[in-house]
Amino acid sequence: MKKYFKLLRIEQWVKNLFVFVPLFFSGNIKNIDLLSKSIFAFIIFSLAASAVYILNDYNDIEADSKHPEKRKRPLASGAVSKSQAIAIFIGLIAADIALVFFAQAYFQQSLWKFAAIIGSYFVMNLAYTFRLKHVPIIDISIIALGFVLRVLAGGYITGISISQWAILLTFVLALVLAIGKRRGELINAQVSGKTRKALDGYNVQFADIALSISVTLAIVCYLMFTLSPEVQAKFHQRVFYTVIFVVFAFLRYLQQTLVYNRTESPTKIVYRDRYIQVTLLLWVAAFLIQIYFKK
Repeated sequence: MKKYFKLLRIEQWVKNLFVFVPLFFSGNIKNIDLLSKSIFAFIIFSLAASAVYILNDYNDIEADSKHPEKRKRPLASGAVSKSQAIAIFIGLIAADIALVFFAQAYFQQSLWKFAAIIGSYFVMNLAYTFRLKHVPIIDISIIALGFVLRVLAGGYITGISISQWAILLTFVLALVLAIGKRRGELINAQVSGKTRKALDGYNVQFADIALSISVTLAIVCYLMFTLSPEVQAKFHQRVFYTVIFVVFAFLRYLQQTLVYNRTESPTKIVYRDRYIQVTLLLWVAAFLIQIYFKK
């Protein structure tokens, strides 16, 4: 069973928590109906993401088998056969379609916008898998757009409007994650002597500059989000001070990446770094206090 979980990359489902962003920032986290819709969005998006991962691994079997780490993936190692992967892929797509129709009937609302977002995510990643992941800059932009689509999906299924600053923040934050991952791949490539086509358009110096710019933009976007009139009206003005936790988390991430030269993906850094984890928990707690105890 473990090999199938690895094939689905269950640990990457944490990225799909972005579908809860509209619900969280709207202050409706205790609304059971909206929470149920967000949970449905999370499940549907997670199944779609797993289908994309399977397709990507299937397409990269030969290249992954020569990579020091990726050769351990279920398809590259042979732990899961090609026919099994295809069957699971088809099953995930079928389950996703069925869940969309079920959610539409259960919640008694039109979900065509939500379905369009899921479809757009899948088509975009098809293009990424077979071509665009080899095009520098475009590759990380598509990864970032994937996170924006997650937020939009959460907004469409719940009917919650999303701040423009929140959308821009999501895009830039995802760029930070994507650039950080590319930087780690560049460092590993210098050691192993192996690389992939997309990395030809990057070097460590460019990645460091792009990472610093993206982090700066992310902090500015979050700052503008907290100062926007709708946020100031909805929450207590003290929400501005949550910027402190955001700045610290980004600085810690940059320290791990640029000072200690951590080459693992940003997701793994978040999973392992206690400082970032505690900071994120404090940020969530501070924001919840602003939402539910603003008086």
